[in-house]
Amino acid sequence: MTENTKVVVIGGGYAGVMAANRLTQRDDAKVILINPRLMFVERIRLHQLVVGGSHDPVHHYREILGAGVRLVVDTVTRIDAAERTVSMATGDTVGYDYLIYAVGSGTADPRVPGAAKFAYPLGSLEEAQRLRPVVDAMPATAAVTVVGAGPLGIEIAAEVAEAGHGVTLVCGEVLGRYLHPRGRRSVAKRLAGLGVAVLDGPDATATAVTRNAVQLTGGRMLPSDVTIWAGGFGVPDLASRSGLSTDAMGRLLTDETLTSVDDVRIVAAGDSAAPSDLPLRMSCQAAGPLGSHAADTVLSRIAGEQPAPISVGFAGMCISLGRRAGIFQVARTDDIARTLHVGGRPGAKLKEYFCSAAFEGLSKEARKPGSFSWFVKDDKRKQRLEAEPAEAPATAAPARLDSIPGRPEVHRTKDLRGSA
Repeated sequence: MTENTKVVVIGGGYAGVMAANRLTQRDDAKVILINPRLMFVERIRLHQLVVGGSHDPVHHYREILGAGVRLVVDTVTRIDAAERTVSMATGDTVGYDYLIYAVGSGTADPRVPGAAKFAYPLGSLEEAQRLRPVVDAMPATAAVTVVGAGPLGIEIAAEVAEAGHGVTLVCGEVLGRYLHPRGRRSVAKRLAGLGVAVLDGPDATATAVTRNAVQLTGGRMLPSDVTIWAGGFGVPDLASRSGLSTDAMGRLLTDETLTSVDDVRIVAAGDSAAPSDLPLRMSCQAAGPLGSHAADTVLSRIAGEQPAPISVGFAGMCISLGRRAGIFQVARTDDIARTLHVGGRPGAKLKEYFCSAAFEGLSKEARKPGSFSWFVKDDKRKQRLEAEPAEAPATAAPARLDSIPGRPEVHRTKDLRGSA
């Protein structure tokens, strides 16, 4: 009888669930998914939970996990690559033959005085649950400030304004940096229609947060009864704490097959992966394909085959602008915005379609492992890689590069952890 191969997946977000489900194609693969909570969270719906709660972003894992996946509710505190084990907060230890690192992302450290104490972040379920009663209890006259004008900041500003509150959106240099200028004008028009005051330009960066105000560059004090922080995402430091090579943000450095540059038994997926130090934009749009590819890399190794390099492209970006409008910004496959966008009610419908499709894709992979495929390929990635000179990471000391059939040459890239 063939001995089972144990594969541990750390993280139960879009990438981790996709990877775990896809691994069950092999009957001899014992798949364990470790996640801190019992429920799956559609993080792309958290802004809807905060205002009105019309969409429940929380689902039991039985809805989206294949029967062959064992769920362990715990938090991984350390990876021991030499021993092939992971340690957990409860004190338990789990061994593995292969590890998929899909720890995702969360609210980045604001690094702005007062923000951690007085602002409400929105990068996790717990943060959204903390903010919701605050929003529910706000009087109509409350001054609300949203700091950060990426997709999350735009979405929560529109939701709060549509509910009848006065909102100021502090953008920093530009509203919706990803958007094409035409798309940006469309978003600005919608926000203006909702009564959102948009502050952008050189004097529109938050430099401090107090209980009742946000200070901007230039010294202006913006009155704020409730400050919502949407200033970007960061990743957990599990990889760096475990002695694995990471990029400047803490994402696990991998080659183009998503294999760690330190250990061929460790594969990364989703927001916490930095293939060739050229990571994809943090998004559920990339998480599903990367989770699928990470599983395929492990399955190839088990079969003694050469894993393929990633070729994950983008279709664009969806942003909701309240419940009745949205924008789908069309992009090139290399994630650069095109002139075309779809706005208004059709944009809102496209946003809802893609949100639902991301969840349904996980459910389908649970029912039919191996069925997921991503239709957008990035045909320019190879050119960008060739344009980036590779250097060995300063801290990259190989943990264990075992002799395994199908192991590709390790591609090392420069370590930016000491950079600004």
